[in-house]
Amino acid sequence: MKTSLLAAVLLLSVAGMAQAECYADYKAKKDQPLQLHYGVAQVSDANCNKAAAEGELAPRLASDGWTLLNVLSTFGPEGLAERKASAGDYFLRY
Repeated sequence: MKTSLLAAVLLLSVAGMAQAECYADYKAKKDQPLQLHYGVAQVSDANCNKAAAEGELAPRLASDGWTLLNVLSTFGPEGLAERKASAGDYFLRY
């Protein structure tokens, strides 16, 4: 009984971790002509801190000609709604 209870608790905790979501809001630019944008992107849970999110986002943005200026913050799904209007076309684009 103890073993099955422990297994059930472990299974639930792993399932909870698998459903965790992490997002980052960032600023990026393009040169000639100068263009700036603010955006929100999903990042992997392993990269749910500013420094790691920069490493994940920079190549995504660069593939479209953008240079990542900085990651402002990382947050969970509870912060999406308040950032959606500000990000506009760049909400979950990269």
